[in-house]
Order: sequence, then structure tokens, then C-alpha cells
Amino acid sequence: MSTKAYVLIETAVGKSGDVSTALRSLTDIQTVDAVTGPYDIIAIISASDLNAVGEVVTKQVHTIGGIARTVTCLAVCTELPT
Repeated sequence: MSTKAYVLIETAVGKSGDVSTALRSLTDIQTVDAVTGPYDIIAIISASDLNAVGEVVTKQVHTIGGIARTVTCLAVCTELPT
């Protein structure tokens, strides 16, 4: 079972498009959405485990130019009980 995380991304002014394009090129990024509010982009990571998510965030996402700040939220339950 994979580990899923939401990465909330604040970009520098005028850099949202460049950051979105760079994120879409990363293998473990499942979706990249431009959003309104305090963050500019929400990306979803799906990786083999927590360590792999950490590697993607620190070594791939954080190295993209134009990212000012990120918050990573791990998904703890992918299905709610009925």
C-alpha cells in the first residue's frame, strides 16, 4: 500500500505556472492543482512509504525554483467507514 500526501505550496509572485510545470514532471506527483486561498498549488504525492514521501518533498519538490513555502499533510485514512 502506498503512502499519500498533500503538499500545500506557496509560490513567489508570478511563478505558479513554472512551479506547476516542474511538479508535473516528477514521477511520484499524482496531481497538481492551482487553488485560491493562502496557497497557490496543491500537489498530491503517492510513494511507497513515509520515507519515500520525505525524499520526494526534500530532494525534488523543495529544489524547484519559485517555491516560497510548503506544508506537507499525510493522508491517514483514504476511505471513511460507511
